[in-house]
Amino acid sequence: MKIQVSVTTKVRKMKIESKDFSVPAGKKVDLNKWPTIIEPFCKSTKQYQNRLEEHVHELSSLQQLHYASNSHALLLIFQGMDSAGKDSAIRHVMSGVNPAGCEVVSFKQPSAEELEHDFLWRTICRLPERGRIGIFNRSYYEEVLVVRVHPEILRSQGLPEELRNEKDIWKQRFESIVDMEKHLHRNGTETIKIFLHLSYEEQRKRFLTRIDEPNKNWKFSGSDIHERKHWKQYMKAYEDCFRATSTRHAPWYVVPADDKDNARLIVSQIIVDAMRQLKMAYPRTTAKRRLELRAIKKLLGHSLSDPGVLR
Repeated sequence: MKIQVSVTTKVRKMKIESKDFSVPAGKKVDLNKWPTIIEPFCKSTKQYQNRLEEHVHELSSLQQLHYASNSHALLLIFQGMDSAGKDSAIRHVMSGVNPAGCEVVSFKQPSAEELEHDFLWRTICRLPERGRIGIFNRSYYEEVLVVRVHPEILRSQGLPEELRNEKDIWKQRFESIVDMEKHLHRNGTETIKIFLHLSYEEQRKRFLTRIDEPNKNWKFSGSDIHERKHWKQYMKAYEDCFRATSTRHAPWYVVPADDKDNARLIVSQIIVDAMRQLKMAYPRTTAKRRLELRAIKKLLGHSLSDPGVLR
């Protein structure tokens, strides 16, 4: 597949090209042909740590500019199978971002209140404001992934019977998602969607680690094994989802996730590149504002010798 050739070429140059991992709009996707592991971008742990630190530092600077310009919002969506590394990728890559300008939301099973609304409602309520970064750990895409693999969930969502036709509903939901993301784009919210592509064998190894290491036991549950039985169904659901919803204004990126360090470098590069493309600038100071600042500066200068000036 093309991605395997282009990615390997770029690796030799030690350069990460975000576009090598993007899903072209409308392209048919076969995840069996997309790699879950590629040649490492760094030859040592120290080199990896230095490079990630560079990405984190740049993200911190870009986020400060993003917050100050207050013109765009950035929505980052992370999807992947259990143990794909979503939590750790978010934790490592976003470690330098000011919490005041960022919010992480994890979406679990819908509540009774959420089920009384349309399938996009609960996520729309948590969209980021201008100047902020919103991170969805899982998202509204669960409604065309988990719900598709488990149609009994769809039957419990209270939809009118005539709207529960499983031949049409996934196409309709894809259209709703694309329309919403297009609407967000038109109103200044950029959406970046990242799928951490884990292999079946690597998931097995990570599950065993969670069982063997006491401090990781809490991450594992019997439902993880139950979902693993539906692996092929999930891959098919993801393939259809990518083909229908990867667009120019809201692209999907398929990131090889068997090597966590490499995946974090790719993810951080994707986010850095996305933020670089935003037209951001620090607010300009007007002539009137400069006069105000000079007056305040003069007052502060006097206050050093006369505390009573500021009273």
